[in-house]
Amino acid sequence: MNLGGLVESSSMIIQQVINGISLGSIYALIALGYTMVYGIVKLINFAHGDLLMVGAYAGYFVLRQFGASPLVFFLAILFAMLVCAVFAILIERFAYRPLRNAPRLNSLITAIAVSLILQNGARVIPFIGPNPRQYITLSTVMVDFGFVSISNIQLIVIILSAVLMILLTYIINFTKTGKALRAVSWDMKAASLMGIPVNKTIAFTFALGAVLAAVGGVLYATAYPQINPTMGTMPGLKAFVAAVLGGIGSIPGAMIGGYILGIAETMTKGFLSSQFADAISFGILIIILLVKPTGLMGKNMRVKV
Repeated sequence: MNLGGLVESSSMIIQQVINGISLGSIYALIALGYTMVYGIVKLINFAHGDLLMVGAYAGYFVLRQFGASPLVFFLAILFAMLVCAVFAILIERFAYRPLRNAPRLNSLITAIAVSLILQNGARVIPFIGPNPRQYITLSTVMVDFGFVSISNIQLIVIILSAVLMILLTYIINFTKTGKALRAVSWDMKAASLMGIPVNKTIAFTFALGAVLAAVGGVLYATAYPQINPTMGTMPGLKAFVAAVLGGIGSIPGAMIGGYILGIAETMTKGFLSSQFADAISFGILIIILLVKPTGLMGKNMRVKV
């Protein structure tokens, strides 16, 4: 038995798992936006991935103006969060709210239209344009643990994502706004009769999901430093796969689904071929829909007829 080869294979696996956790953290942040919006208004917001693009560009302009230092990077994230929250509130108010009681297909088509508007709107804006841009990032420093190496960017992605997910869990479960959000998700009409401001609660949900997408956009562009107006499409679709995998509407499920998808993708790139990565990701979606349509942590809902 070749002990050296075994150690090398083990270190490669651990390295790809770390890479997968880093990528999966970003998917989880985006997936949380999908699952929160679906949980409260039963809408698949396909424009959510494009908010990642908006956040990445918002952060880019701050970094380009002031340089890539840790403080400016933090300010870029805050600015991206603010911009995406405003975009989400406006989208909810003018695109989704008028269709809240319409058939779901109407809202779905509107979500696709909003996605196309954001993408093509960015392409024609002079200070963005259709051409890719190199993202301004922090200097990469590798931390070597002997058998694996972790970059400072990966550490920032993993730690910041974990902190935000813990903070979101606290907001949902232990704050007055979180209780209102859960009440509206459970029964919108009853919540309204109990004095809960339904429209404000739904707008807050969209804004909260957009804030997470903004952070995901800056982190994604930092890890993969090139941005363009269509950059949010594929991460958005994969985050949707993560949300379905974990159980659409389940916040812990979105987190778990993001990590599983990220690890599966990096394992595929590391040991098979990067050409198979997307096929594996969407293959997981097909398998989970066939085997357990409600997702890993989803619950079967009985519908009275």
